[in-house]
Amino acid sequence: MQIIRTNSSHSDFIQLVEKLDAFLKITDQDEHDFYNQFNGIEHIKYVVLAMEGDQAVACGAIKQFNESTMEVKRMFTLASFRGKGIASMILSELEKWSGELGFKRVILETGLRQKEAISLYKKNDFQLIANYGQYKGMDNSRCFEKLLK
Repeated sequence: MQIIRTNSSHSDFIQLVEKLDAFLKITDQDEHDFYNQFNGIEHIKYVVLAMEGDQAVACGAIKQFNESTMEVKRMFTLASFRGKGIASMILSELEKWSGELGFKRVILETGLRQKEAISLYKKNDFQLIANYGQYKGMDNSRCFEKLLK
């Protein structure tokens, strides 16, 4: 397994995001259009891919939220590669990259229905916080943060 840094124009990232969006359309149900408006990739500069040979099997990204915070976006692992610690490797690389860029914390939002995602973030020492920004008042949203060392 190789972890690479790239950007949102990488064709493998675009293909994984398409699969992620199809998955979220099912799980988010009638709230999908609301969440989807915040998930465009055109302004994402920092993308991490997990490669198994020449196949991209997982991705994640960070996007600047404010002067001290990066927001984790577009986390996804192909179903056949889940449960192998790949998402944790992606998160770790995103945290490292955020720190290298001078940021002090990372935040993220996930849906209440994405139980595996919530478990992943808790396992990686993310703490539940009040919903921020556009997620305030959204009952399905769960927001997390992690302070960087």
